[in-house]
Amino acid sequence: MERSNNISRKDFLKSSALAMAGITLTPTVMSANKLSEDKVLRVNGKLILKNVRLETGFEYEEGEVISTKTDLFLVETENGKITKIAPNNPKAKAVDAKGFLMLPAFKDMHIHLDKTFYGDKWQAVRKRKGGVKGMIALEEQIMPEILKNSTYKAEKMIELIQSKGTAFARSHVNIEPTSKLDSLKNLQKALDNKEKSFGAEIVAFPQHGVFYKNSVPYLKEAAQMNIDFIGGVDPYTIDGAIEKTIDFTVQLALDHQKGIDIHLHETGESGLKTVEYLIDKVNENPSLKGKTFFSHCFILGKLDKIKQEEIAEKLGNAQVGIASTIPIGNLIMPLPTLQKHNVTVYTGNDSIIDHWNTYGTGSVLEKANLYAQLYGQSTEFLLSRSLKLATANLTPLDDKGGQQWPKTGDDADFVLLNASCSAEAVSRISNVESLIYRGNVVF
Repeated sequence: MERSNNISRKDFLKSSALAMAGITLTPTVMSANKLSEDKVLRVNGKLILKNVRLETGFEYEEGEVISTKTDLFLVETENGKITKIAPNNPKAKAVDAKGFLMLPAFKDMHIHLDKTFYGDKWQAVRKRKGGVKGMIALEEQIMPEILKNSTYKAEKMIELIQSKGTAFARSHVNIEPTSKLDSLKNLQKALDNKEKSFGAEIVAFPQHGVFYKNSVPYLKEAAQMNIDFIGGVDPYTIDGAIEKTIDFTVQLALDHQKGIDIHLHETGESGLKTVEYLIDKVNENPSLKGKTFFSHCFILGKLDKIKQEEIAEKLGNAQVGIASTIPIGNLIMPLPTLQKHNVTVYTGNDSIIDHWNTYGTGSVLEKANLYAQLYGQSTEFLLSRSLKLATANLTPLDDKGGQQWPKTGDDADFVLLNASCSAEAVSRISNVESLIYRGNVVF
């Protein structure tokens, strides 16, 4: 096999802020102190909000959705659940939501909380040498220094993405001979410190290859810890063996009942073979269906339309998802095609100010906006569907305009935005004010 035309993360993980020149994301976050001005008692985890705007349906004209209907409600939560949704009572003794729109709290489904410069001394990326393997060599040098205060920096990055409306993340964490299990342990400390206001799942990520730098013993140990997914990166380019690496990853996931989430940047023949091989392994092991993902998977953007449809259908049938960073430039990922074939599509910020990428705002709503621009999702209906990229596929209205969220009994994880409907929230991400509730915690 010829070596694939491997594309580095840096080439694709450019911030959407650059692509959207002229759009300024400057959210004003209302803190818990702001709520205290309402003099509302919060007893036994109970919270009452009035003047909460909820989406109630679509308005049609000649069969086309032209606007989204909303109304004001009174919403109660208790012990982390929504317990009551009632007609609005402006005179109620309750937190005044000021007509803000309630949406599901956002989810960042691909991020690296364990290795960042955010919250520390500013550093731009260094001149790249030697592609991904050159970056591995760089990490071997700098990870010991990064680890000295990685718990603190992870907490600061969590606070950043919370300020943008995110209450949950899937974080990849380095598992390799340089960091050993220290990066994982440090991140788990940060997550423990934030557990009341932030949820997460962890991917044990062999950034330096499974076999290239022999991460095997550390991955086996990590698999016995409190993680959720076994990760991987470019099996052919890094380890030189697609089948050997995938077989190991699949077996480790099966042995410990974990999911799989593999970084795949390769855009040549090896990228396609990796996708098809993992699909086959998932079909052989149905317990992995719905628990297996490719992160990035840029090969999909290089296939012709017919092949894209074929692979999308196979991914959908095997219930293998894609966590895309929605890259910009010459590569346009076929996300609508994937969604058409019922492939679960997630997005995330990936890098935020680290040695891979200088950029990154922390906003997944901005990712939804970029998605809408790239794929021409400019109508009211399509804009409202674009919100899925920020919420991990949960929207207030279903495709027919039926109200499906929130309902009594749902988890009380939501964000309030100063927008009149989700389509506006996606299309006008400037001037967004957010207040996130997660369970009993307000931040």
